[in-house]
Amino acid sequence: MSEYITTRLEAQQLNDRRREALARIDNAEFGWFHIRACLVAGVGFFTDAYDLFAINLVTPMLGFIYFSNGELPSDLDLGIKAAASVGTFIGQIGFGYLADRVGRKRMYGVELLIIIVATLGQAVSGNGYALSLPTTLILWRVIVGIGIGGDYPLSAVITSEFATTNRRGAMMAAVFAMQGFGYLTTGIVTIILLASFKTMIIANPQNLDYVWRILIGFGCLPAMVAVYFRLTIPETPRYVLDIENNLNKAERDVDHVLKGGGRNYLQSSEDADDTVLSNPTVVKGSLSDFCAYFSKWDNFKVLFGTSMAWFALDVAFYGIGLNNSFILSSINFSDVAGNSYATCWNAAVGQIIIVLLGAIPGYWVTVFTIERLGRIKIQVIGFVMSCVLFCVLGFAYNPIKDHSAALFIFLFAATQFFQNFGPNATTFIIPGEVFPTRYRSTGHGIAAGSGKLGAIIAQVGFSQLKDRGGTNAFIPQLLQIFALFMLL
Repeated sequence: MSEYITTRLEAQQLNDRRREALARIDNAEFGWFHIRACLVAGVGFFTDAYDLFAINLVTPMLGFIYFSNGELPSDLDLGIKAAASVGTFIGQIGFGYLADRVGRKRMYGVELLIIIVATLGQAVSGNGYALSLPTTLILWRVIVGIGIGGDYPLSAVITSEFATTNRRGAMMAAVFAMQGFGYLTTGIVTIILLASFKTMIIANPQNLDYVWRILIGFGCLPAMVAVYFRLTIPETPRYVLDIENNLNKAERDVDHVLKGGGRNYLQSSEDADDTVLSNPTVVKGSLSDFCAYFSKWDNFKVLFGTSMAWFALDVAFYGIGLNNSFILSSINFSDVAGNSYATCWNAAVGQIIIVLLGAIPGYWVTVFTIERLGRIKIQVIGFVMSCVLFCVLGFAYNPIKDHSAALFIFLFAATQFFQNFGPNATTFIIPGEVFPTRYRSTGHGIAAGSGKLGAIIAQVGFSQLKDRGGTNAFIPQLLQIFALFMLL
């Protein structure tokens, strides 16, 4: 009986120390370490968005360079655009699991190395006897997608587990908001390159080959800046406590991260680094425990809800985001018959306008309001307003574009605003907070992977349906379908 009481007391003491270590992280003053963590994670999302959405401006160039009619065949356009989403799905599920299994720190940076190699591979791809250029691009974009996919659960979970409680949502939203700047930069870099090669492109459209290769290759530069900092970031205290189950190490890591003084329970000798103090009450992650945990409805409904919300969002978000050039051409904004330079220039300018009017303001309004309004309210507002705007654009498509291209672009940008001031940010943030440590990255990866399934479906559907009844004739109906998914 006395041994049982002693064990209970020891377990209680260990639990008290665990709670104290976590409280120090949760209640810490916002400082340089938190800013550094946001910057290191944010550069990755900048790179992710750049690599994902640059292809929207590259595919028209490939048509002018490699095809006599100046247009990339629809099956190749689909393959090149959807390839990264396929890879991203694999990366989100795979890296999500590995981050829970072997550690956040061990995997963080690996995904950026994959992105760097695959980005350079795309930029130097060429036609060959066995593999054509589009086929090679598809293969490289699957690989770059795997790296991008890994960034979602890793950056979300690491930011979440290092953040203070009262700024966690804002920190995660700020990391995710770097997507907007990546999206914007694709347009800016394209304009700079087009202006630099203007004379050559007008003389011979095949000189666009220089533009798209440099545009793609530029995407590896920010990743190269961030990779060192990712490889050297410390393991999160929550992982050390709840998965490695090493209380002494977690306490030392908290001291190191917060630059605090030594605690009276810390050993100062060298052998302290080798001392593993485990808490017997900590539940270890395993397949059987995973199934038991998520077999309970209260737990499964959270995984189901985060996954389905992300799935519904990405059907519209990527259906629109990867096809801006088609939508802009339908209002005669980007396409200039027989003029490759003007067509590519207008597509880049249109993307910049839409991002500046809609995406970037939406991201940063979320950053500054999420702690006050809350995650769920912002998510609901974003879905409802997106549904309304897609309905307006879908059912009044022709009257609006015939009346005013400026009004059409404004409404189109407004959909971007309410997707980003809303579900595009919250579907990323919520899964990084609601799962237990041992399954936080796995749960986030499953939710994010569900989103990429939606992106793949959207891209396939958009490609197969947009020209029903004539070139771009089915776009109004596709916008109506996107409205339905926002309602769902």
